Parts: sequence; C-alpha cells; structure tokens
Amino acid sequence: MAKIEVNNSIFEITREDSNLVLDGDIQNYDLISLPDGKFHLVMNQTSYTIEVLDKTTSTGKLSLSINGRTLDTTLNNKLAELLKSMGMETGKKKLKDLKAPMPGLVLDVLVSAGDTVTEGQELLILEAMKMENVIKSPQEGIIDSILIEKLDKVEKNQVLVSFHYIQK
Repeated sequence: MAKIEVNNSIFEITREDSNLVLDGDIQNYDLISLPDGKFHLVMNQTSYTIEVLDKTTSTGKLSLSINGRTLDTTLNNKLAELLKSMGMETGKKKLKDLKAPMPGLVLDVLVSAGDTVTEGQELLILEAMKMENVIKSPQEGIIDSILIEKLDKVEKNQVLVSFHYIQK
C-alpha cells in the first residue's frame, strides 16, 4: 500500500491483480509509457496525459503535469513509513563517502574539491562493461576531496568522492 498526498488530501493506493484500488474503490485503468517520457492513463473512461516534472526520491516529492495542470504531491510507501517510524527518514541521510557501484574506468570528473553540489547533480562518468554510467550525488553538500582522476581504473566500493553536509 502507498499513500499519496495531493493538495492536503491523502489517498491510499494499492494494486490487486490488474486493478488499482483507490481509497477502497476498485478503479479499472490502462497506463501506457509514451516514447517522450510521458504517460497516458485511462481511468474510469477519462483520459490523462501525465508528465513527471520533478522527482525527489529521498523525500517522495513529485511534481506532475496532468493534462497541462501542475500538481505537487508526496508519495509515502511501506518503506518510507517504516523508516519514518524508526526515526530514519530517507530525506535525512548523511553520506560522507561516495563509493564506486561497480568496477570501471573513470571517463570524466565533473566536479572539484570545494564545489557545492545538489542532490542528483552529476559528479563523474564511469565506464563499466562498455557502458557510460553517470554517477550522481545522493545528497546536497560540499565536496571535500576527489579521490580519483580521469582515466583511473576503480574497483567496486572504492571511495570516489568525499563530502560533508551543509547545515541548515
């Protein structure tokens, strides 16, 4: 089950077989992913074009355009609720070191020590198995040090970048 908050109203959403259950009512729907990254939804004989304008995974915040109308929402699923109940909200992570998710070759380093970065900002490009992988910042912070250089070979879990949080 997930809960989504839209305009100060909270809706409970679950899936049962091929149906969507919205606040206990079964909704027949058809959802298609379009080539331009948008979605086409038909629900209760009404057609919607949906575009994700902004998404912050750590907080569940979603900004959507539905038939040209912008809606800001918050999505809470089971994991988010569990973490919140344990005092471990996902939006409050504090990572000091960013490690390589896989072995590979550093193709480019896009930041420098002292740079202020935002969550989701591209930090470096890592080639693994002939594919370029953009490594993004998991959080907002200031880069303390870059521990790799362009064309370095790295191993899985090798520290690439260390940084600290900006206190708010």
